[in-house]
Amino acid sequence: MTKKLTYYPQGVCSVMIEIELDGDVIKDVAFTGGCNGNLNAISKLIRGMKAEDVIEKLEGNRCGVSETSCADQMCKGLRQALAEA
Repeated sequence: MTKKLTYYPQGVCSVMIEIELDGDVIKDVAFTGGCNGNLNAISKLIRGMKAEDVIEKLEGNRCGVSETSCADQMCKGLRQALAEA
């Protein structure tokens, strides 16, 4: 079962994260805004991984002095998508 979620991150450069899950497996993640090269790389690296595995690795990641990062915000979106599935 495919689930799509649009998540609006807080406190980061990206303004929108589109998440597509097939069950608990990440089918695609697309960021709008932010560091394009790095965020595209993250999306490619996590494609096909279980969402919980990605959350375990990236949750709490910080960007500079900020309390969060685009990867951390993506994890919040992944948690929301899993909860709604």
